[in-house]
Amino acid sequence: MTGFAAASYMRGVPFVQVPTTLLAQVDSSVGGKTAINHPLGKNMIGAFYQPRLVVCDLDTLDTLPPRELAAGIAEVIKYGPISDMEFMGWLEDNMEALLRRDRAALAHAVKRSCEIKAWVVGQDEREAGLRAILNFGHTFGHAIEAGMGYGAWLHGEGVAAGMVMAAELSQRLGLVDAAFVQRLRDLIARAGLPVRGPRIDASDNAGRYLQLMRIDKKSEAGEIRFVLIDGPGKAIMRPAPDALVREVIDACCGDD
Repeated sequence: MTGFAAASYMRGVPFVQVPTTLLAQVDSSVGGKTAINHPLGKNMIGAFYQPRLVVCDLDTLDTLPPRELAAGIAEVIKYGPISDMEFMGWLEDNMEALLRRDRAALAHAVKRSCEIKAWVVGQDEREAGLRAILNFGHTFGHAIEAGMGYGAWLHGEGVAAGMVMAAELSQRLGLVDAAFVQRLRDLIARAGLPVRGPRIDASDNAGRYLQLMRIDKKSEAGEIRFVLIDGPGKAIMRPAPDALVREVIDACCGDD
Protein backbone atom coordinates (compact mmCIF):
# COMPACT_ATOMS: atom_id res chain seq x y z
CA MET A 1 0.00 0.00 0.00
CA THR A 2 2.88 2.37 0.83
CA GLY A 3 4.54 1.62 -2.50
CA PHE A 4 1.28 2.26 -4.36
CA ALA A 5 0.92 5.60 -2.56
CA ALA A 6 4.56 6.48 -3.32
CA ALA A 7 4.04 5.61 -6.99
CA SER A 8 0.95 7.82 -7.22
CA TYR A 9 1.79 10.85 -5.08
CA MET A 10 3.22 13.68 -7.20
CA ARG A 11 3.65 11.06 -9.98
CA GLY A 12 6.16 9.22 -7.82
CA VAL A 13 8.28 9.90 -4.75
CA PRO A 14 11.17 7.80 -3.34
CA PHE A 15 10.38 5.14 -0.77
CA VAL A 16 12.21 2.48 1.24
CA GLN A 17 10.87 -0.96 2.18
CA VAL A 18 11.62 -2.55 5.56
CA PRO A 19 9.83 -5.93 5.34
CA THR A 20 9.09 -7.46 8.74
CA THR A 21 7.66 -10.82 7.67
CA LEU A 22 9.49 -13.68 6.01
CA LEU A 23 7.03 -13.62 3.11
CA ALA A 24 7.77 -9.95 2.44
CA GLN A 25 11.53 -10.43 2.80
CA VAL A 26 11.71 -13.24 0.24
CA ASP A 27 9.07 -12.05 -2.21
CA SER A 28 6.80 -9.02 -2.04
CA SER A 29 9.40 -6.41 -1.03
CA VAL A 30 11.59 -7.22 -4.05
CA GLY A 31 10.54 -6.50 -7.61
CA GLY A 32 8.55 -3.28 -7.52
CA LYS A 33 4.99 -4.58 -7.57
CA THR A 34 2.86 -2.21 -5.50
CA ALA A 35 -0.80 -3.15 -5.45
CA ILE A 36 -3.87 -3.56 -3.28
CA ASN A 37 -6.65 -6.14 -3.34
CA HIS A 38 -10.14 -5.73 -4.78
CA PRO A 39 -13.15 -7.93 -4.01
CA LEU A 40 -12.94 -9.28 -7.58
CA GLY A 41 -9.28 -10.25 -7.38
CA LYS A 42 -5.91 -10.18 -5.66
CA ASN A 43 -3.55 -7.25 -6.37
CA MET A 44 -5.86 -5.84 -9.04
CA ILE A 45 -5.11 -2.14 -8.43
CA GLY A 46 -1.54 -0.87 -8.42
CA ALA A 47 1.64 0.00 -10.28
CA PHE A 48 5.18 -1.17 -10.93
CA TYR A 49 7.39 1.08 -8.82
CA GLN A 50 10.83 0.20 -7.46
CA PRO A 51 11.93 1.12 -3.93
CA ARG A 52 15.24 2.91 -3.46
CA LEU A 53 16.28 0.37 -0.82
CA VAL A 54 15.02 -2.82 0.80
CA VAL A 55 16.27 -3.62 4.31
CA CYS A 56 15.72 -7.21 5.48
CA ASP A 57 16.45 -7.39 9.22
CA LEU A 58 16.20 -11.00 10.43
CA ASP A 59 15.65 -9.79 14.01
CA THR A 60 12.12 -8.77 13.01
CA LEU A 61 11.30 -12.45 12.49
CA ASP A 62 11.78 -13.27 16.18
CA THR A 63 8.25 -12.08 17.01
CA LEU A 64 6.58 -13.47 13.89
CA PRO A 65 3.74 -15.90 14.77
CA PRO A 66 4.45 -19.49 13.65
CA ARG A 67 1.59 -19.39 11.14
CA GLU A 68 3.03 -16.27 9.48
CA LEU A 69 6.50 -17.82 9.43
CA ALA A 70 5.15 -20.90 7.65
CA ALA A 71 3.30 -18.68 5.17
CA GLY A 72 6.62 -17.07 4.29
CA ILE A 73 8.26 -20.45 3.82
CA ALA A 74 5.68 -21.19 1.11
CA GLU A 75 7.13 -18.38 -1.00
CA VAL A 76 10.63 -19.73 -0.33
CA ILE A 77 9.63 -23.24 -1.44
CA LYS A 78 8.30 -22.01 -4.81
CA TYR A 79 11.78 -20.98 -5.99
CA GLY A 80 13.01 -24.57 -6.09
CA PRO A 81 10.55 -26.13 -8.55
CA ILE A 82 10.63 -23.12 -10.91
CA SER A 83 14.37 -22.43 -10.95
CA ASP A 84 16.74 -24.23 -8.58
CA MET A 85 16.32 -27.85 -7.57
CA GLU A 86 19.54 -27.70 -5.58
CA PHE A 87 17.84 -25.08 -3.41
CA MET A 88 14.81 -27.36 -3.06
CA GLY A 89 17.14 -30.09 -1.83
CA TRP A 90 18.63 -27.63 0.66
CA LEU A 91 15.13 -26.84 1.92
CA GLU A 92 14.43 -30.52 2.41
CA ASP A 93 17.61 -30.79 4.51
CA ASN A 94 16.99 -27.60 6.51
CA MET A 95 13.22 -27.28 6.97
CA GLU A 96 13.37 -27.94 10.71
CA ALA A 97 16.13 -25.31 11.09
CA LEU A 98 13.95 -22.75 9.32
CA LEU A 99 10.96 -23.55 11.52
CA ARG A 100 13.02 -23.05 14.68
CA ARG A 101 14.30 -19.75 13.19
CA ASP A 102 17.94 -20.74 12.96
CA ARG A 103 19.71 -17.52 11.91
CA ALA A 104 22.07 -19.10 9.40
CA ALA A 105 19.27 -21.05 7.73
CA LEU A 106 16.99 -18.00 7.54
CA ALA A 107 19.82 -15.87 6.14
CA HIS A 108 20.51 -18.38 3.37
CA ALA A 109 16.82 -18.79 2.54
CA VAL A 110 16.24 -15.03 2.31
CA LYS A 111 19.42 -14.42 0.32
CA ARG A 112 18.85 -17.21 -2.21
CA SER A 113 15.18 -16.32 -2.66
CA CYS A 114 16.05 -12.68 -3.33
CA GLU A 115 18.82 -13.69 -5.75
CA ILE A 116 16.43 -15.79 -7.82
CA LYS A 117 13.67 -13.19 -7.81
CA ALA A 118 16.06 -10.34 -8.65
CA TRP A 119 17.50 -12.35 -11.55
CA VAL A 120 14.02 -12.97 -12.98
CA VAL A 121 12.77 -9.41 -12.41
CA GLY A 122 15.97 -8.01 -13.92
CA GLN A 123 15.01 -9.65 -17.20
CA ASP A 124 11.29 -8.86 -17.12
CA GLU A 125 10.39 -6.02 -14.75
CA ARG A 126 6.80 -5.58 -15.90
CA GLU A 127 5.84 -9.24 -16.29
CA ALA A 128 5.72 -9.39 -20.06
CA GLY A 129 6.86 -13.01 -20.01
CA LEU A 130 9.50 -14.66 -17.83
CA ARG A 131 8.54 -12.93 -14.58
CA ALA A 132 5.20 -14.72 -14.57
CA ILE A 133 6.94 -17.93 -13.46
CA LEU A 134 7.23 -16.34 -10.00
CA ASN A 135 3.47 -16.86 -9.74
CA PHE A 136 3.78 -20.65 -9.42
CA GLY A 137 0.83 -21.73 -7.28
CA HIS A 138 -0.60 -18.22 -7.23
CA THR A 139 -3.40 -18.64 -9.77
CA PHE A 140 -5.07 -21.28 -7.60
CA GLY A 141 -3.90 -19.51 -4.43
CA HIS A 142 -5.42 -16.16 -5.34
CA ALA A 143 -8.73 -17.91 -6.05
CA ILE A 144 -8.59 -19.42 -2.57
CA GLU A 145 -7.92 -16.03 -0.96
CA ALA A 146 -10.70 -14.27 -2.88
CA GLY A 147 -13.14 -17.15 -2.53
CA MET A 148 -12.64 -17.54 1.21
CA GLY A 149 -12.50 -13.79 1.90
CA TYR A 150 -9.11 -12.13 2.35
CA GLY A 151 -7.57 -13.07 5.70
CA ALA A 152 -9.31 -16.41 6.22
CA TRP A 153 -6.37 -18.09 4.50
CA LEU A 154 -3.00 -16.34 4.57
CA HIS A 155 -1.42 -15.64 1.20
CA GLY A 156 1.29 -18.23 1.76
CA GLU A 157 -1.27 -20.85 2.76
CA GLY A 158 -3.17 -20.29 -0.48
CA VAL A 159 0.07 -20.47 -2.46
CA ALA A 160 1.05 -23.70 -0.70
CA ALA A 161 -2.16 -25.50 -1.66
CA GLY A 162 -1.98 -23.80 -5.06
CA MET A 163 1.50 -25.19 -5.73
CA VAL A 164 0.25 -28.71 -5.09
CA MET A 165 -2.65 -28.11 -7.48
CA ALA A 166 -0.36 -26.62 -10.14
CA ALA A 167 2.05 -29.54 -9.78
CA GLU A 168 -0.83 -32.00 -10.04
CA LEU A 169 -2.00 -30.23 -13.20
CA SER A 170 1.55 -30.40 -14.55
CA GLN A 171 1.58 -34.16 -13.95
CA ARG A 172 -1.77 -34.69 -15.67
CA LEU A 173 -0.41 -32.79 -18.68
CA GLY A 174 2.58 -35.13 -18.77
CA LEU A 175 5.18 -32.53 -17.75
CA VAL A 176 6.37 -34.10 -14.47
CA ASP A 177 5.97 -37.47 -12.80
CA ALA A 178 4.01 -38.42 -9.71
CA ALA A 179 7.20 -38.73 -7.65
CA PHE A 180 7.97 -35.03 -8.13
CA VAL A 181 4.45 -34.02 -7.12
CA GLN A 182 4.71 -36.14 -3.97
CA ARG A 183 8.15 -34.71 -3.17
CA LEU A 184 6.76 -31.17 -3.35
CA ARG A 185 3.67 -32.11 -1.34
CA ASP A 186 5.82 -33.66 1.39
CA LEU A 187 8.04 -30.58 1.64
CA ILE A 188 5.04 -28.26 1.91
CA ALA A 189 3.48 -30.45 4.59
CA ARG A 190 6.73 -30.44 6.59
CA ALA A 191 6.52 -26.65 6.69
CA GLY A 192 3.15 -26.96 8.41
CA LEU A 193 1.30 -25.66 5.37
CA PRO A 194 -1.92 -26.94 3.78
CA VAL A 195 -1.56 -29.34 0.87
CA ARG A 196 -5.27 -29.36 0.03
CA GLY A 197 -7.37 -26.40 -1.00
CA PRO A 198 -10.67 -25.50 0.66
CA ARG A 199 -14.14 -25.77 -0.77
CA ILE A 200 -15.14 -22.22 -1.69
CA ASP A 201 -18.56 -23.11 -3.10
CA ALA A 202 -20.88 -25.80 -1.79
CA SER A 203 -22.68 -26.46 -5.08
CA ASP A 204 -19.99 -26.05 -7.78
CA ASN A 205 -16.58 -25.73 -6.16
CA ALA A 206 -14.55 -26.20 -9.34
CA GLY A 207 -16.80 -23.78 -11.22
CA ARG A 208 -16.24 -21.08 -8.60
CA TYR A 209 -12.46 -21.61 -8.75
CA LEU A 210 -12.55 -21.27 -12.54
CA GLN A 211 -14.70 -18.15 -12.32
CA LEU A 212 -12.25 -16.46 -9.97
CA MET A 213 -9.20 -17.57 -11.94
CA ARG A 214 -10.61 -16.12 -15.16
CA ILE A 215 -10.43 -12.61 -13.69
CA ASP A 216 -6.92 -13.13 -12.34
CA LYS A 217 -4.49 -10.60 -13.82
CA LYS A 218 -2.57 -13.39 -15.58
CA SER A 219 -5.61 -14.38 -17.66
CA GLU A 220 -5.78 -13.26 -21.27
CA ALA A 221 -9.20 -12.68 -22.88
CA GLY A 222 -10.72 -14.93 -20.21
CA GLU A 223 -8.24 -17.74 -20.86
CA ILE A 224 -6.50 -18.89 -17.68
CA ARG A 225 -2.73 -19.21 -18.07
CA PHE A 226 -1.13 -21.45 -15.46
CA VAL A 227 2.45 -21.55 -14.26
CA LEU A 228 3.34 -25.22 -14.65
CA ILE A 229 6.47 -27.26 -13.94
CA ASP A 230 8.00 -28.42 -17.21
CA GLY A 231 10.41 -30.80 -15.54
CA PRO A 232 11.96 -30.13 -12.09
CA GLY A 233 13.56 -26.69 -11.90
CA LYS A 234 11.87 -25.29 -15.01
CA ALA A 235 8.57 -23.43 -15.26
CA ILE A 236 6.40 -22.53 -18.22
CA MET A 237 3.11 -20.70 -18.70
CA ARG A 238 0.32 -22.26 -20.69
CA PRO A 239 -3.44 -22.78 -20.66
CA ALA A 240 -5.09 -26.08 -19.77
CA PRO A 241 -8.48 -27.56 -20.66
CA ASP A 242 -11.23 -26.62 -18.21
CA ALA A 243 -12.21 -30.26 -17.82
CA LEU A 244 -8.70 -31.17 -16.68
CA VAL A 245 -8.53 -28.21 -14.30
CA ARG A 246 -11.85 -29.30 -12.83
CA GLU A 247 -10.41 -32.78 -12.24
CA VAL A 248 -7.45 -31.29 -10.38
CA ILE A 249 -9.65 -29.06 -8.23
CA ASP A 250 -11.97 -31.94 -7.38
CA ALA A 251 -8.98 -34.15 -6.47
CA CYS A 252 -7.07 -31.53 -4.47
CA CYS A 253 -9.76 -29.62 -2.55
CA GLY A 254 -11.90 -30.33 0.46
CA ASP A 255 -11.46 -32.87 3.23
CA ASP A 256 -9.66 -36.13 2.47
